[in-house]
Amino acid sequence: MTTSEFDSYRPPEEPRRRRRRDRATGPGEPGQPSGRRRGGLAPATSDGGREMAMVPEPEFSRTATDTASESYYGRPIVKAPPWDERVATYLVCGGIAGGSSLLAFGAQLTGRELLRRNARISALAAAGVGAVALIADLGRPERFLNMMRTVKLTSPMSLGSWVLAGFSTGAGVAAAAEVDRMTGEVLPLGPLRGVLRAAEAPAGGLAALLGAPLAGYTAVLLSDTALPTWNDAKEDLPFVFVSSASIAASGLAMITTPVRETAPARTLAVLGAVGDVLATRTMEARMDPVAVEPLKTGRPGKLMTWSERLAIAGGIGALFAGRSRVVAALSGAALVTASAFTRFGVFYAGKDSALDPRYTVEPQKRRLAARRAAGITDDSITTVR
Repeated sequence: MTTSEFDSYRPPEEPRRRRRRDRATGPGEPGQPSGRRRGGLAPATSDGGREMAMVPEPEFSRTATDTASESYYGRPIVKAPPWDERVATYLVCGGIAGGSSLLAFGAQLTGRELLRRNARISALAAAGVGAVALIADLGRPERFLNMMRTVKLTSPMSLGSWVLAGFSTGAGVAAAAEVDRMTGEVLPLGPLRGVLRAAEAPAGGLAALLGAPLAGYTAVLLSDTALPTWNDAKEDLPFVFVSSASIAASGLAMITTPVRETAPARTLAVLGAVGDVLATRTMEARMDPVAVEPLKTGRPGKLMTWSERLAIAGGIGALFAGRSRVVAALSGAALVTASAFTRFGVFYAGKDSALDPRYTVEPQKRRLAARRAAGITDDSITTVR
């Protein structure tokens, strides 16, 4: 008998009765029960042809310690993507790069040369590390290039690849001009130096233009999946990521730049810290009470808690860091760490939500009940029993 691995998921059948042949030749004749076919074959519903429930009705507890007995045949309902910490690192670097490009453009417009230089170099360095982490997760570099063969407006991954490529180009030109000045123009650029100087300002503007999309598109990428926690946060997660990017970029600028030029960074740090805390709490309050649990428990819960504490501490420190480089550096480190904790916390929470089927089923039942209560009963969702 040929079997496959899926046969092990089939519920056990009742033992089959031994077949008995009757001598009668037709239905209704003496010696044969009515409805039995010639040859004495048992009715089709008495063995393998019978109807039975292949999927048991799931029952969930309030803990996810034994998910095997709560899911369908011990398998998760949704499958988490095979992403690891390299993708989480890309999320962090994307926020730093995007925020730093905006800060550099502001410094470019206000004549703060040190802040502009450091922010430009930080933007390029973060984008480079993030790109390396992303390509390492993809496995082969050509896979990243394949994503740029077309532009698909409905795909966050496709648009994000083009945003990253355009941003890296602009940030690279702007940072190259800064490095050339830092080294005393010793590089043998020849006539290309004039071209680099002319392209420097437009390149910085291009990086700033793509900075916000780079910092926030990863939130759209996560929430576009079927993982319960990410998907349920889709309306507010971009605001969380953008505010998180602002504190990361301003914090890094406070670490690398003297306090005499960090006034814009400190202002952004205070505003970003307030926005980060408010956006995160608003997101959690608007989420389903079950889908939000992974953000508040386990490793993600600890990361999100410390992220809020560090963001508040860094924001307060930024208020008093105008005269002390040490206070500025410590506050900046707290803000950068808070941003990293937020993105790692969201990343881990989404993956954890795929492990317990309760995070998928219970929010779906609540949404279905809400639609029916609102009188929406004539579509394919609410009419299925």
